[in-house]
Amino acid sequence: MKEHSQIEEAEEPPGSPSFVPRMPPQGGFSPPASVLHRARNLHPVPSAPHIPRLTVSERAHAFRKRYFAETPLRDWNDWHWQNRNRFTTLAGLERFLHLSDDERAALRQHRGSLPLGITPYYASLLNPDDPADPLRRTVVPVSGEFVRMPGEADDPLGEDGHSPVPGLVHRYPDRVLFLVSNFCTTYCRYCTRSRMVGSKEAERAVTRSNWEQALDYIAAHTEVRDVLLSGGDPLSLSDERLAYLLGALRRIPHVEFVRIGTKVPVVLPQRITPALVKLLRQFHPLWMSIHFLHPDEVTPEVAEACERLADAGIPLGSQTVLLKGVNDSVEVMKRLVHGLLKIRVRPYYLYQCDPISGSSHFRTPVSKGLEIIRGLRGHTTGYAVPHYVIDAPGGGGKIPLLPEYVAGRDGDDLLLVNYEGRMYRYPDPGDTVGLPSSADKGRAVPCTSV
Repeated sequence: MKEHSQIEEAEEPPGSPSFVPRMPPQGGFSPPASVLHRARNLHPVPSAPHIPRLTVSERAHAFRKRYFAETPLRDWNDWHWQNRNRFTTLAGLERFLHLSDDERAALRQHRGSLPLGITPYYASLLNPDDPADPLRRTVVPVSGEFVRMPGEADDPLGEDGHSPVPGLVHRYPDRVLFLVSNFCTTYCRYCTRSRMVGSKEAERAVTRSNWEQALDYIAAHTEVRDVLLSGGDPLSLSDERLAYLLGALRRIPHVEFVRIGTKVPVVLPQRITPALVKLLRQFHPLWMSIHFLHPDEVTPEVAEACERLADAGIPLGSQTVLLKGVNDSVEVMKRLVHGLLKIRVRPYYLYQCDPISGSSHFRTPVSKGLEIIRGLRGHTTGYAVPHYVIDAPGGGGKIPLLPEYVAGRDGDDLLLVNYEGRMYRYPDPGDTVGLPSSADKGRAVPCTSV
């Protein structure tokens, strides 16, 4: 996204009262009048007071009773209430966390994008007494965020350089990344787009003209068959705004399917209402990539949210970032992927943490990721093994990495090592895989997924 788009004061964001969607050039979606007149700000209050009955775990119930004693269960289950009552200040965190000196100093030092933001629901999962708690480390700032190491960058993946119009990244031949919002209900401290999300200026970067230009570009480029909605978080948008975007994309003939990248089902499962699911199922084929990190996130609330999405025919995949002190062990990762399969989410990607500015305290050696894949492959079902990838700095795209299972050659036999470390032979006459000159053939190859 270009820098100028963050200061377009004359433009109105797509959720503002004055925003009226323009039909995209290929006869795009025309929303009903009720949609146009109900478009509101980023956190709209629903016109109907109905709040669905949702599962509430014992842990969340105890948290609500202690810190929101006057809040009825009806409000706790309202995703708008969760958004309005996010913890966004030092004083707010001190209500329920015993902050370390480092956390407190980082909160006082922080300025600009990637602010503090934690939903009450997700706050209920944090250990109030342990700064090293895995989930707490991912959402509470520490001083390491302000230490920039060699090789780190504000835009390490070169997204801005592959952005033909504001809010759209076109890196791969047949698909685009559409950044539809710069707002997240909960901010991850290792976010790849920490340069833009969350600040007042960044939130206004997603304007009416951004959406229109992106839709124009997609409609004009017939090679684009796949659109990934991301941000920020697309599911932070209102139902009306989502309906407009999905309808507009669905009416472009060459767009074959749409994906949504989101962490909302994990940090705000109350957002996955029957009304939202009913809306989403109108736009198949629709896929969803959900950002999971740790088995502690697989709660009864999250299981119910994923069940609703899966029952609506939406294929669910997980995208997990490998983080030091959070999920960097075979045991933790195995518990996570097993838990995901039980709630009908297929482990898809395990990402090496991107070298964003101030991320060194999160990044592991690449050997750790290979160790985890080696500890999963063969030791559990193949459906539970994600693709371990590095998103190449500078815009090279995703590159998958695998442990060395090719041990070499002996004549016409390819020598292979299985998950137990045992050597096996496979007849492969006339090939060169396994020879020193072809070592790269058994290693990383370019990945074709956004």
